Order: sequence, then structure tokens, then C-alpha cells
Amino acid sequence: MKKLGLLLSVCLCLAACAGGNAVYTPQAQIMPQHIKKIAVRPILNRTEVFALEDKFYNELYDSFLRNGMYQIVAENDGAQGVVVTTISRYLNMPIQYDSQLIPTVYKMEIWLDVVFMDATTNTPVWREPAFLGTQVYAASTLPGGMTEQQARDIIFEKLSKDIVIRTVEGFGSVRSENKKKVMNNPEYTTITEPI
Repeated sequence: MKKLGLLLSVCLCLAACAGGNAVYTPQAQIMPQHIKKIAVRPILNRTEVFALEDKFYNELYDSFLRNGMYQIVAENDGAQGVVVTTISRYLNMPIQYDSQLIPTVYKMEIWLDVVFMDATTNTPVWREPAFLGTQVYAASTLPGGMTEQQARDIIFEKLSKDIVIRTVEGFGSVRSENKKKVMNNPEYTTITEPI
């Protein structure tokens, strides 16, 4: 009888803890109140792939304009926040071959180091050291396939939206891969394979 009473009291305690009041909900983290104007600094390209930064800068800038939450200005024109982006790695590798060992499917990865700086205090508000964008695509010679440039454009669009969301809505959340895992792995080198 004592065991039954103990079991019943344990069940009641668990039921009380499982109620609606015991749910963890983190407090929403918002941008510091004094930041009203944002600048997007020209992107630094640390890969050997030429002119990646120009296309990505345009896409990122346009994504902030489309979002419309903050005024986008030049850095020396009163910006209180600055988005600083570096393209650190670019990989385009075949992952599937046909019977004659010709690549048919590729996987592209673009790694970024993104920092959002508070320009008034010159301190980082958030940083993502290994922000990753990926795209798996079929070779352009196959039906429904795409070129390397088209895959790159898709990744740039995704990364731009992610950076805007991270800045405007998701301040405080971490979206990047583990930097230690990335930097200590020799597989992660900056390479590109011709199509």
C-alpha cells in the first residue's frame, strides 16, 4: 500500500511539472535600441575565386533593403551598426559520377565569417565565424541541372536572407558550424572544381 501511495505521489509531481507553466521559453533578444541605421561593409574575399564578393555584396545589400526594418546607409554617414562579412572558404566538389567517371552531381559550400558591429562602441553585437551555405546540384549537361554560377547565386540568396534574419529577428541565436571543427579539418580547404 505504501508503494502505491509513493507511486501515486510521484505521478502527481510529474504531472504538475509537465503543466503549461513548466515550459522553458527564452526571452526574445532584440537589437540594441540605439541602432537605427545599418551599413553593409564591402565584403572581403579570402578565396582564390575571383569576384565572389561583388555579387554577394549586392545580394546582401538588397536583402537588407527588402527587409525594411532599418535604414541602410554608408558606414561614414551615421551608421550605428555595421555588417562585416568575409568569404573564408569556397568548395565546389563532385559527389556523384556516371559510368565513365564524369561528375554528374556537385556539392557547393561557401563559408563566411560574419560580424555585426556596434559602430558607436566599436564592439561586436554578434559574430558567426563559420556561417555555412550549401547547395547540391546536378551538372548543367543534365536535365534540370545548373551551372556553378547559378548554384552560387542560390547560396548567396540563402546566406543573405539568413544574415538579415540573424540581424533583425534572431539576434542572440547561433547558426554557424563549430569553428574548431572547421579549422582543424584538412578537408575544408578552399577549392573549386571546373564543370
